[in-house]
Amino acid sequence: MLILASNSPRRKELLTLLGLPFRACPAEIDESALPGETPRAYVLRLAEGKARAIAALTPTDSLVIAADTTVADGNNILGKPADEGQATEMLNRLRGHVHQVHTAVAVLRVADGALLLDACATDVPMRDYSQAEIAAYVATGDPLDKAGAYAIQHDGFHPVEHLEGCYANVVGLPLCHLTRLLRMLNVELQANVPVACQEALHYDCPVFEKILSNTTNK
Repeated sequence: MLILASNSPRRKELLTLLGLPFRACPAEIDESALPGETPRAYVLRLAEGKARAIAALTPTDSLVIAADTTVADGNNILGKPADEGQATEMLNRLRGHVHQVHTAVAVLRVADGALLLDACATDVPMRDYSQAEIAAYVATGDPLDKAGAYAIQHDGFHPVEHLEGCYANVVGLPLCHLTRLLRMLNVELQANVPVACQEALHYDCPVFEKILSNTTNK
């Protein structure tokens, strides 16, 4: 039984591309960053915490998948904005320069407690959008449940100039990293994950071969 420790529509859509049945069971944990915690350490800790929280509630034949995504400007973690004012502030901060999106993935086999973790970081160059574009986007309400106050795939805003890394990572679930972890746990996938991912996201991915050829979760 495959369980996704999230209720994110974006993660559910991406996980569907693996071709495996699953159910979603969101994890409720404290997502506060620790003092001095790096973005990578932060998402790895939260992904593991979500996986363990759900594993404690599920049958022993379950395989739990958890993920956590954050936007970082250097080592400064940008979470979800509390209100429209904070969303506007974040979008102004990110405008016209490169920041990073970090996602960690955890896969936990409940039967024996085996846990695998991996993390992906993608450089995201934002375009120099206008104040009017920021205001129009914030008015839609879309930024309020997004780390960094934006969705890369938003049809009306299009905040990103040009991406050269893992697009699925920025959406919230780097599928090639997840595929690598599942293979380590001897889970066979029938779907061609890179092809399915690129078709779904309308993105010609330049990094999937390098990711999948790496046989370690480092």
